[in-house]
Amino acid sequence: MLQSSSIIGISLDAAGLIALADLKAISYRTALTGTSSFIDTLLIAPGIHCQQRASEVNGGEYPAAAALTSGSLFRIENQATVSFLQGIGKTGHLVQVAVSSLGRKPRLFSKDMAASILYLSAAAQSVVVMVLLGYTRDWWGLGVLAMLVLARLCNVIALKRRTRMGWKGMSEPDVHDELFIILSEDRWVRLRGLVDDLKAITGGQWLREESVLDSFLSGFATLLVYVSAALAGNASTLGKLLLACLLLVSVAFLGLCNSLTQTEGRPKAYVRRVHLVRELIDEYRRDDWAIAMGLIPLSTAVAKTS
Repeated sequence: MLQSSSIIGISLDAAGLIALADLKAISYRTALTGTSSFIDTLLIAPGIHCQQRASEVNGGEYPAAAALTSGSLFRIENQATVSFLQGIGKTGHLVQVAVSSLGRKPRLFSKDMAASILYLSAAAQSVVVMVLLGYTRDWWGLGVLAMLVLARLCNVIALKRRTRMGWKGMSEPDVHDELFIILSEDRWVRLRGLVDDLKAITGGQWLREESVLDSFLSGFATLLVYVSAALAGNASTLGKLLLACLLLVSVAFLGLCNSLTQTEGRPKAYVRRVHLVRELIDEYRRDDWAIAMGLIPLSTAVAKTS
């Protein structure tokens, strides 16, 4: 029978500090999905207080992109998209990604069954731990977990308010395009899909600035996380162990879930970048985008046409 009394030989007085670990699994999950759902409130992992910093996951990088069909050049301003591309990019390789629409929301990745199972399992663990804490009458442990769930709820509400669709440029329905993107460290991505979907994930603002209410919610959530870490020492040893295991296993599941993304085929390696550029120029029969990106000198293009 489960007992809430101390477990001999184990001291977990600082177990609550795990929740304060500055891990980015929750932030990356937010960037990957583009928003946050209410199921996320049950996904308790370290870094809850960092979720509102999801707009920083791109590390300040805004890579150049060229439309291969029109030759126009711009920078990708959506930090979530940049973060995703950084994760799948490979130095010296071209990665191909298709943007598909699911309802009204464009997606960069295909949902993987294993990722869905991991995500739901991580959420279900919180329910199991709640039941066990209630069964052992560990009210301190249950209260700490409730505060973490409430903190997640506050962050979810704030994120949902901040991720409303804003300006994305003029609509171009049923028009297909392909983008060639150059990331740092010589990582290249070819992004294809409907123009409106491409605009939705690359242009405009992903997370608007925090309003007074958003700032209050995120601040209150951060305070709850710190208070829960301080009060976790009052829980029983079994309760501390359950909370520590919940935090550690959930962040592991969430990390695996974030990594299970799909691209089109295998990344294609190139010995020299110019070989890739020439291949794309020959395919689309235009080089204005390559000149604008500084990939080939203007003199080369002039000599070729003369």
